[in-house]
Amino acid sequence: MDLISIKRKYRNIRNTIISLALIFSLLLIILVLNEVYKKTLIVKTSTQYARQIENIKQIAIQQEQIKAEEARKEKLPELTETGKQNIKNIYKSETKRVFLTFDDGPSKNVTASILDILKQENVKASFFVLGSRVELYPDIIKREYDEGHFIASHGYSHIYSQLYSSPQSVLDEYNKSLVAIRNAIGEQEYNPHLFRFPGGYSGGKYALVKQEAATLLEQNGIMHVDWNALTSDAAGSKTTEQFLAELDKTVKQHTSVVVLMHDAGTKQATADALPQIIAYFRDRGFEFKNFYDVFK
Repeated sequence: MDLISIKRKYRNIRNTIISLALIFSLLLIILVLNEVYKKTLIVKTSTQYARQIENIKQIAIQQEQIKAEEARKEKLPELTETGKQNIKNIYKSETKRVFLTFDDGPSKNVTASILDILKQENVKASFFVLGSRVELYPDIIKREYDEGHFIASHGYSHIYSQLYSSPQSVLDEYNKSLVAIRNAIGEQEYNPHLFRFPGGYSGGKYALVKQEAATLLEQNGIMHVDWNALTSDAAGSKTTEQFLAELDKTVKQHTSVVVLMHDAGTKQATADALPQIIAYFRDRGFEFKNFYDVFK
C-alpha cells in the first residue's frame, strides 16, 4: 500500500471517528436536553398541581367560612311582624307542640345536668336567664348557645322592688342582661327579642308597671311570654310524681304548651325528673320546639 492510500485511509478513519463523535455528542445533548425538559415539565406540572391544590383549599376555606357565617346568622333571632304574631299566638297551634322553658339560671350543677339530659334526648329548650347569673357562669351559657338552645332574658337581678320600680327599670334590666349574654356567648349581635317577667306578666303588686313595661319593651323590639303549663317546681313540688301530676292538671287539652320549670341551683329535682317529663310529652304525641322555631 502506497503512502497516498495510507493517508486516504487514515483520513477516512479520522472523519468517521469525528462523525461518530459528533453523532454521540448530539445524542448526548439530546438526552441531556430531554432530561432537562422532563425536569422542567415535572417542576411546571408540580407547580401547577400545587397551585390547583392551593386553589381548592382556598375554595374549601371560603365555603366553610360561608357556611359558618350562615350558621352564625341562623342563631341570631330576628323580630319580624310574623314573629311578633307568633309570640302573641304562642298558645295556638294546629299540631301538638311543647316548649320546655327554664327560668332563673344558669347554675353550675343543675343547668349542666339539664343540658346533659337534653343532649341525650335530642331536645332543644329555651332558657330565660338572669344576667347576674350569666356573669357567674358564662361557660354554661356558651354551652347552651352552642348546643342550639334558645337564650332569652329574665332580667338581671330578680329583685322585684328593683326591677319593677318603673317600666324603664324593666327595660334597663333587659339591656343589662343582654350585655352579659352577648359577652358569654361571644356574639355581640345576639338579641333574643324576648323577655319573661319574673313572677309572670299578669296580676300582682306590680301589675300596672308590668303593663306599661310590656308596651315599652315592644316599642324597643322586645316581646314577652309567660307559660300555660308548669311542674310547680317553684311552689313546693319536689318529686317526679308531683311534677307529672301538676302537668296533668295544667296541660289539659292544650295543643301548644309552654312549660315553666327552673334551673336554679336548688332545683336538682327538676333535672332528675326531666327524662320522665320528656317521656310524658313524647307519649302524648307532642313535638319539642324552642323559640328559634317561633322567630322563623
